Amino acid sequence: MARYQNMFTQVQLRGPLEAGPRLPAGSFSRGELSTYNYWAGKIGAAQIGPIYLGKLGISSLVCAFLSFEIIGLNMWASVNWNPIQFVRQLPWLALEPPGPEWGFTLFVPLAQGGWWQMAGFFMTSALILWWLRTFRRARALGMGNHVAWAFGAGIFLIITLGFIRPMLMGSWAEAVPFGIFPHLDWTAAFSIRYGNLFYNPFHCLSIAFLYGSTLLFAMHGATILAVGRYGGEREIEQITDRGTASERAALFWRWTMGFNATMESIHRWAWWFAVLTPLTGGIGILLTGTVVDNWYLWAVMHGYAPSYPGTGVIDPATLPGAPK
Repeated sequence: MARYQNMFTQVQLRGPLEAGPRLPAGSFSRGELSTYNYWAGKIGAAQIGPIYLGKLGISSLVCAFLSFEIIGLNMWASVNWNPIQFVRQLPWLALEPPGPEWGFTLFVPLAQGGWWQMAGFFMTSALILWWLRTFRRARALGMGNHVAWAFGAGIFLIITLGFIRPMLMGSWAEAVPFGIFPHLDWTAAFSIRYGNLFYNPFHCLSIAFLYGSTLLFAMHGATILAVGRYGGEREIEQITDRGTASERAALFWRWTMGFNATMESIHRWAWWFAVLTPLTGGIGILLTGTVVDNWYLWAVMHGYAPSYPGTGVIDPATLPGAPK
């Protein structure tokens, strides 16, 4: 008898396409586009569609398209509308926020950073509208709102970087530019300017939760695959009526590290680790420049990092008569 291999799905169901329950009168149609795909069935459900967008979904996609177009066209304009240079330099192109001379002015001339404000407004609108859609779809299906709140944690970090912290600092120039390498350069410069984010305890927590999320996800995914031959992927059944799959998985982890999560609690662990990654990161960003100007000096002051040994070099700024 051939052994069931579950690294890729071997059994794919084919039957009448599932359209879901009927929608209330006056609702948007789900659409008729629905089909089976063999390769999609290798990694998930073979059925693709139908999708329900509704007013919130359509509004979100429109806002996302406007933000994408504003960013893309400004980048293209920065290379004088040359398509070759646009493709060649795309990773380095940027749409920059308003300069420090504008402070936190709400309406900046387009060429001076107003385009960045518009792109950020439409991007934020798209995210919030999609969050509302996610929240309402879960409610309509009688589900919990765990997905929506997890998504909201990521939105919190984005809004913190692009709006809340610049508002607290009184300058749009503190925000992140749009662009691939430019936003990475901003991250490096931000860390250097404020004394190395590695000494920011909330940054440390965020990284710990990030790595912890990947570890938990890998451990859980590997465990379920390992007991798939015993029906381990039917996790709800294993939660309510523990069978040989969950017993073997629990025994394996107790033998391996002396402790095991349950088929239910592992999902709570993974959810909290993932959600706390952007939440703690956002708190660390909010404190930077507003409460703490130099994280290294803060760490030295609190015994969190050793101070550099003396070099005998005198800082000119400390001499009598130095400008203050």
